[in-house]
Amino acid sequence: MLEINPGDFVLKPAMATIHCEPDWRWKKRSQPMPNYDLFYVWTGEGTVVLNNRAYDVEKGHCFLFRLGDHTEAVHHAQNPFVLTYIHFDLACIPRQVPSPHRVLADPISFESLLSRYVRLFLVDTYGAETEGKLILKQLMIHLLREEHECASKEMNSTSRRFEETILEIANYIRQHPAEPHTVRGLAERAHLSERYFSRKFKEIIGHTVKSYVILCRIKRAEHLLHFTGLNVTEAAHALGYRDLHFFSRQFKQYTGKNPSDIR
Repeated sequence: MLEINPGDFVLKPAMATIHCEPDWRWKKRSQPMPNYDLFYVWTGEGTVVLNNRAYDVEKGHCFLFRLGDHTEAVHHAQNPFVLTYIHFDLACIPRQVPSPHRVLADPISFESLLSRYVRLFLVDTYGAETEGKLILKQLMIHLLREEHECASKEMNSTSRRFEETILEIANYIRQHPAEPHTVRGLAERAHLSERYFSRKFKEIIGHTVKSYVILCRIKRAEHLLHFTGLNVTEAAHALGYRDLHFFSRQFKQYTGKNPSDIR
């Protein structure tokens, strides 16, 4: 609703902030929702059913019911709802509508807007309808912004999890350079497809899987030749090489030196 002008909001008289009675219940109607209904829970606990899907609801839960929705609700008599509802229509079809349900991360500014909207119509306030439309626009922007920020956080969280997984795999390769690592085996260890694993590995580590495995083996070979007293053949065999000439070629390719020079 970002592209909707405030003047396109059609205000309805059905709106209030109410303290629900202990036996309050919103029964499912035979006719679906005839317009939009912004429904916000200030306090209390209960269940809201939207199009046959049940939501456990408490403070900070917000719904935007739409035309055609089927709704019902009940709360706990010992902890009844205090809620605000605002019905409205739109003079045009929006390209973007907030999600039907959201738990608000920043309820304070949203609650302030709700309170202002309801107070406008408690008495005959000059310019109430014009300001009410502006507030409705702000409320929709608030919901869309939270939705966008939540999606960004989820994306960043997913990216961090992938990065941690790839780093763990790279560390595993460093610790076990002699193992016959394959892209398939490492991808399975990461619970990723081979193609995606290979792409993310190169992106995060800066090497292809194959070149990184070789690099770790050569670095380990350098250490063995420098500090353990192993000869070139013994170091090559310790790292899984059966072809000494192949080992020597790879060693020189990655270090610029022959393994015998290190020894």
